Amino acid sequence: MGQMLADAITVTPQPSGFGAEITGPDLSRPLDGPTLAAVKDAWARHGVLAFPDQPLSLEALEAFTLQIGPFGVDPYIKPMAGHPNVLELRREPDEKSKNFGAGWHSDWSFQKEPPAATLLRSEVTPPVGGDTLFADCARAYDALSDGMKALLAPLKAVHSATRAYGTAGAYANETEARTMEIIVSAEADKTLTHPLVRTHPVTGRKALFVSPTYTVGIEGLTFQESHAILGYLYQHMTQEQFIYRHKWKQGMLLMWDNRCTVHFAEGGYDGHLRVMHRTTVAGDAPV
Repeated sequence: MGQMLADAITVTPQPSGFGAEITGPDLSRPLDGPTLAAVKDAWARHGVLAFPDQPLSLEALEAFTLQIGPFGVDPYIKPMAGHPNVLELRREPDEKSKNFGAGWHSDWSFQKEPPAATLLRSEVTPPVGGDTLFADCARAYDALSDGMKALLAPLKAVHSATRAYGTAGAYANETEARTMEIIVSAEADKTLTHPLVRTHPVTGRKALFVSPTYTVGIEGLTFQESHAILGYLYQHMTQEQFIYRHKWKQGMLLMWDNRCTVHFAEGGYDGHLRVMHRTTVAGDAPV
């Protein structure tokens, strides 16, 4: 059963509590204070929010994003003309390149202050494939033994965009044409560290903050030691019990919390056009 909140908002969580659908609000207009507070509360509580049937213009998407918080910085992908804070994730029916986002990650975790939220709206939704998988890094952390939690507590993970956007990264070595304009940069080869376990600024819950796409090691450990610990954590946190599989519908808006989740974009829609519009909300330095 959904829970009634504020301005006739219904929040219907997944059975696990990770992921929820929100019906009721019209996101094309500014939300009133209590409704916005209810949306933010549901976002903190459930990590991933789906808003079906939201036919939003780019301006309305931008306006709703700014109600959640200021825009984040999106490097390495050229934004839409006239909309510097909107990325169009577009894949033409005949494209052969790997679909964008095909690897577990938390968006831009290599930034000093990674985005708190990502918003993604389905403009053209193919009839097959294209699910987005989310893993609940807070429940995954909770499920670890006390011994493993103690081992991880002081560790700092090393993050970098190098594997994707670096001068020798995946996009630099692409041979197939791609509609999206990816910016390969030496800037992407830089590294910085964040706590391997981060504390959510709203809920206070601890969550694993590593991903195979953007985490390149653990500070102070050898490559083999890092590889063993990180490899175990990736396998642990992407178990079925921690995953919410999101199935897209036309005109749906999704908002997720990059501070306590990782996600993976599935393909499976070759031969079909897929168009998504994406914004990010600025976040804090992980602690």
